[in-house]
Amino acid sequence: MTFHRLLAPAAATALLAAGAAHAQQTYKIAYIDPLSGPFANVGELMLTHTQYAIEDINAKGGVLGGTKLQLLQFDSKLSAQESQSALQAAIDQGARAIVTGGSGSSVVSALVQAVNRWNQRNPGRELLVLNHSSIDPELTGKACSFWHFQTDANTAMKMKAIANTIKKTPDVKKIYLLNQDYAHGKQWASYGRQLVGLARPDVQFVGETLHPIGKVKDFAPYLANIKQSGADSVITGNWGQDMTLLLKAAGDAGYDLRYYNHSAGSVPGTVLAVSQAKMGQLTWVAEWHPGQADSSKVDALAKSYKAKTGKDFLAPRIEMTPRLLAAAINKAGSTDTPKVARAFEDLSFDSVVGPVRMRAEDHQLLLPQVVNTIAPVDGKTVKVGWEGTNYGFRTDAIYTGNELAQGTDCKMTRQ
Repeated sequence: MTFHRLLAPAAATALLAAGAAHAQQTYKIAYIDPLSGPFANVGELMLTHTQYAIEDINAKGGVLGGTKLQLLQFDSKLSAQESQSALQAAIDQGARAIVTGGSGSSVVSALVQAVNRWNQRNPGRELLVLNHSSIDPELTGKACSFWHFQTDANTAMKMKAIANTIKKTPDVKKIYLLNQDYAHGKQWASYGRQLVGLARPDVQFVGETLHPIGKVKDFAPYLANIKQSGADSVITGNWGQDMTLLLKAAGDAGYDLRYYNHSAGSVPGTVLAVSQAKMGQLTWVAEWHPGQADSSKVDALAKSYKAKTGKDFLAPRIEMTPRLLAAAINKAGSTDTPKVARAFEDLSFDSVVGPVRMRAEDHQLLLPQVVNTIAPVDGKTVKVGWEGTNYGFRTDAIYTGNELAQGTDCKMTRQ
């Protein structure tokens, strides 16, 4: 005879109801990004930012007056297939939202498509995808989904900021396009040609190469081709070891180039690689950079983060992503996924980098973007060294999300 059969029916019912209520006190979020392989340091950085925010939200009472957030961790292994296996494991463990972005746009696209299929087949058990770093405009364009939310500026927005910078840099005359051979690398090259070409019709594009992602050990042969082309600048979407090894090869070859990138400066090892090469100017775009003037809210967060984790704080948008989710849950007054998704739309949030807004028509977050260049500390434009070096970040320009916003061809089916 079971325990429940020993109880009166009313008491058994009350016990089951109490158990169900207790189960609802946890809202599970699955982190799916690389935690092994060549980009493990990127995945660990993103995981720590996500964990910090979730722990802080829980310390302040969670959501809905007491529901705590629980983070589940899965290694994407930078593979669409592995990510979908991780997604199924996350579903089996009761996840309601996926936090991802560091595995590349092809992996994130596959995750979004898998979530679309799951949600269609399993009403009442839907999931959200919160994407903090995979910035292919297709994800909020033709391939947009009601279940997907982008919390970083997309490729077109970032390249518009880069193009505006190159427009004011007459020394840029010949550009080579060197990118990783996957969806986003091709997008970065394409938008580079398009938007930089519009801003500076006089610029010559003198070559273009795609290389395998995460597999090149020595970029010397690629640098030889760039040098032969006569390029003074490189538009590259490389990140992680593909960026640091490129910088090393250029330094070894004594080749002083300008690099224009979307987010490489926020990845561990990049500033160190520039300092060791002792040449080259890497310009990139983010919502903030360390040492940025008039950013007291981020500075306070960075100090708290370092004290708790022992690590440097680099990406407000990643730490912000769980906070946006918490705000949407509280706005919805529910953890019901369709209700949370609708609450996300047009959600305004007072973040540490200033006011941000989730655009309803395509689920693209509009947030500020800072164009900055890794440069030696000079006490004026660069006041703080990074990664134990005398190199830090120089602010070149700051744009609001509205200034960089693009039109969208998203045609979303709402629930």
